[in-house]
Amino acid sequence: MAKIKVKQVRSSIKKLQNQKRTLQALGLKRIGQVVEHEATPNILGMIDKVKHLVSTEEA
Repeated sequence: MAKIKVKQVRSSIKKLQNQKRTLQALGLKRIGQVVEHEATPNILGMIDKVKHLVSTEEA
């Protein structure tokens, strides 16, 4: 399975609670933090929910 790098580029302050929880589930806690995940449909769906807060690239 392909890997994908997810980087938080915007703050979660003043965002909806479900968006904050999605970032937390992805393992992101602060701006500039990068995590690597398998590109499964679940992860891609979570990234789609917070696409305005993160940037992605293939690993």
